[in-house]
Amino acid sequence: MAKIKFYTDEHVSKAVVMGLRRRGVDVLTVPEAGTLGLSDEEHLRKAREEGRVIFTQDDDFLRLAAAGTVHRGIVYSTQDNTIGEIIYGLMLIYQVLEAEEMVGHVEYL
Repeated sequence: MAKIKFYTDEHVSKAVVMGLRRRGVDVLTVPEAGTLGLSDEEHLRKAREEGRVIFTQDDDFLRLAAAGTVHRGIVYSTQDNTIGEIIYGLMLIYQVLEAEEMVGHVEYL
């Protein structure tokens, strides 16, 4: 079983990324991937190609998932959650679920 690797949407705080990395989580950001400006569909494709679960605060990704767009997993948080709450939620998912369990699945923080 493989550990979850995350791909973060371009609007995710750097503090979230740093917090996850400090805890040993593999995270790829949109700027690091050189994918700034891509459509949401293209971000899902990139995450799928990389074997990554996308973390986003953009509800357009929820619409794409509901429409049947293939993905390796989506974790969604509202803008209301604090950085600490987001890191806690993502770490819980990372510790409890395997990458294969996230395929086609949406988790809400």
